[in-house]
Amino acid sequence: MGDVYEQVLLVKPEVHVFRIPPRQSNRAIRAADWKLDSPDWTGRLRIFSQKTDDNCYLKLEDGTTGELFAKCIIESYPSIAVEPVSDSSRYFVIRIQDDTKRSAFIGMGFTDRADSFDFNVAIQDHFKWVKQNKEAATASQNEPATKLDLGFREGQTITIDIGKLKKGESGGTPKRVPRPNPSSSSGGSVPLIAPPPGGSRSGGVIPPPPRSTTRAAVIQPKKHNLHSTLL
Repeated sequence: MGDVYEQVLLVKPEVHVFRIPPRQSNRAIRAADWKLDSPDWTGRLRIFSQKTDDNCYLKLEDGTTGELFAKCIIESYPSIAVEPVSDSSRYFVIRIQDDTKRSAFIGMGFTDRADSFDFNVAIQDHFKWVKQNKEAATASQNEPATKLDLGFREGQTITIDIGKLKKGESGGTPKRVPRPNPSSSSGGSVPLIAPPPGGSRSGGVIPPPPRSTTRAAVIQPKKHNLHSTLL
């Protein structure tokens, strides 16, 4: 296995292994035909999966040293790799293989019925997870990519209503600027209106008209000669 990452699915500290008689195709497998009182080997069971494939792996190891006794590759379940017997829910027939792919069949069993239940569930859950992943991957590949069409159809028009907005407002009804409240001024008096811009003279006083350089002629009344009139 090397440095391949292993995800442990189940560990049982005690499992029994039995030598079984040759298989007969026309007869169901029965644990009663085994020597259940004297198992040929007892050790630890470990089930795990790898990221490199969808298989499930079963290892029988020494409970103290961890030395490998036998291993089984489960490619599907139920399958010939793991088969339950016909007369008990605690015993199974498993196909073990060595590194050269040579195989043999042995009997395996648990003392506690709950351990055999956990064994079944761990393998079933693994292949359910594999099936769901494959279905999800197939669905995502077959699903067409939806494209958003933002173009106008033939004859389609839109109406845009642009209102008078104040600077800095993004939309809606423009706000009216509130008029100053005279009562909020100091002393309660109405604020004075600033004078219009003028020249260099201050105070807002209107300057007098410019003087004329020509002296105005003074009209004197005509004097009558009283003496000539009396004569």
